[in-house]
This record gives sequence, structure tokens and C-alpha cells, in this order.
Amino acid sequence: MMKKTLLATALLGALATPAMAADYVIDHEGQHAFIQFKIKHLGYSWLLGQFNDFDGTFSYDDKNPQASKVSVNINTDSLNSAHAERDKHLKSKDFLDVASFPKASFESTAFTPKADGTAVLTGNFTLHGVTKPISIDVTHIGGGADPWGGYRQGFEGTTSFKLADYGINYDLGPASKEVQIYISLEGVRQ
Repeated sequence: MMKKTLLATALLGALATPAMAADYVIDHEGQHAFIQFKIKHLGYSWLLGQFNDFDGTFSYDDKNPQASKVSVNINTDSLNSAHAERDKHLKSKDFLDVASFPKASFESTAFTPKADGTAVLTGNFTLHGVTKPISIDVTHIGGGADPWGGYRQGFEGTTSFKLADYGINYDLGPASKEVQIYISLEGVRQ
């Protein structure tokens, strides 16, 4: 009788325990993750680029998405706009000052699902030595088993911010004050 009571208590305890979010590593090495940017050049065209070197992790449970967490670190010297001289200028003291600020980072503080299946990810973004709260509009792309015996989840997100908010004050005209960010992340469950 004692064994049955202990077994029943253990089973009830297991059933009452909420599901734990799975931890994922962002699959940047397999080139399944991107952090891209776009900003108007003098108001006449778009300058596009990306950061080639970054890493990060996230936790996600589709039954409890509001418990999700994200952490990303970016090597600012990995900026690539497909033009070496422009990249050199963007990495200089006029913009990112990568010698003084070699890293940018994002640490989430909340994940708020919306009725339409999207979500808002909020957190602290550090760039150019300045940390400010930022919100990212997120869409869950999908999740499931991969052909190599692993399990993956994928998301995309967009945000924008004013360069001056992060102490970057180089003047390219009124149309070039705000940068748009597009993020596509695929993570491998650990």
C-alpha cells in the first residue's frame, strides 16, 4: 500500500509540474541565422548589410511561450555591406567605433504572444556602449525534427531604432536617422 501511495504521489507531482522550455543554440555556423540592417542613404536609396559573426541562445516552449528568453551577442567588426571602403567607414568612430565597442548584445526581458500568432519580444539592446530597451516584432516560422536527428525552432523579427539613441550622431541627412533590423534565427535544441 505504501509503494502504491508513493508511486501515485510521484505521478501526480510529475503531472502537476509545468513543462519546461527547451534550450536552443542559434545555428549561425550552418548559416541558418541572419542579422541584417537597412538604412536610407541620404534619402535616395537603401544601404543594406549584415553582421556575419554573432552567437546566441534562446529558450522556447510552445505551450508556454511567454516564458521564452533570448540572448544574442554580435561582433560589430563583422559588419558587411558588400563594399570594403564603406564598411571601413561604418566601423570607424563616425558610426560603430568597433575598436572601442567590439560587441553589441540583446538580452530579453519579456515575450508577449498576440492573438494573431505573432509576438513582441522586449529586452535590453546594447550598441556603441549604450543600453536601451527595445521591442522586436516576432513571427514563429516553425519547429520540428531535422534530418540529422535534432530538433529545431525558427523565428523572424523586425525592429528599428534611431542611431542617435545609441550615441551615433554622424549626419547623413534627415532621412538617414533610423536603421531597420531584420533577424532570422533558427535554433538547434540542446
